[in-house]
Amino acid sequence: MATLQDIRRRIRSVSNTQKITKAMELVAASRLRRAQARIEALRPYADSMQQLMLDVAAATPNAYDQPLLARRDVTRVAVIAIAGDRGLAGAFNASVVRRSLEIARESRRQGNEVSWLAVGRRGASSLRFRRQEISQAYTGITDRPTYADAQAIAERVAALYAEGEVDRVVMVYNHFISPLQQRLDEVELLPVPETALAGAEAVKIEGSYEYEPDVTEVLKELIPAYLEIQVYRALLESTASEHGARMTAMRNASENAGVLIDDYTLKMNRARQAAITQEILEVVAGADALQ
Repeated sequence: MATLQDIRRRIRSVSNTQKITKAMELVAASRLRRAQARIEALRPYADSMQQLMLDVAAATPNAYDQPLLARRDVTRVAVIAIAGDRGLAGAFNASVVRRSLEIARESRRQGNEVSWLAVGRRGASSLRFRRQEISQAYTGITDRPTYADAQAIAERVAALYAEGEVDRVVMVYNHFISPLQQRLDEVELLPVPETALAGAEAVKIEGSYEYEPDVTEVLKELIPAYLEIQVYRALLESTASEHGARMTAMRNASENAGVLIDDYTLKMNRARQAAITQEILEVVAGADALQ
């Protein structure tokens, strides 16, 4: 049975832990506000950019002749797993790694080779622990990703696809819905999904735009920019999701620490009362013995 000193020591330990989790919750909440503002500002632009690219593709003869739109039999798949650089964020990192591994297993069952691009130290270390060979890792960027970070990732996957080293690129990340809710998204980055292009082909845009120098050259410039925006959006979504998940996890940890402190305090009071009662009984027994 724990002594009063042991219980007091445990209460102090849990109280110190609670102070840390509350501080981390406040830091995560502060960073979340900035990250949320960034992604909410980018979403309309990203949606417009995607629609513009699809409209131009619909007006381009032989759009599939573009290297990044070319479709071929899939034998090599690249998986981009976007996780975080730090932990203590609930299931944020684990869910990305788990879904990415499921995609890899399914691709290998179909006879395809899989290559990895990992964003975030936690994702990269988890994949290496599971003996996955990572061709490229991007770390130290998840707290505040920049457009240059997205460009570097987009240029890498574009080069892999254009050179025929991969035939399909899938990106897995957490989509930010609210501070309390994130959704795991799986996006086929390359080639652009056929359903999207098919939908764009049905749009009557003749006369809507004037292309200079010509529509093919415009599309050639738009596709890399579209790719960069898609990656940048995923990075910002993931960052906001990470801060939201960490804020929620730290709040839950603080509440659990409070419950634990209450339990220990109750045990301490009971132990102290038992000690006082025992001392009174000993005094009474000693007095009786002297009579």
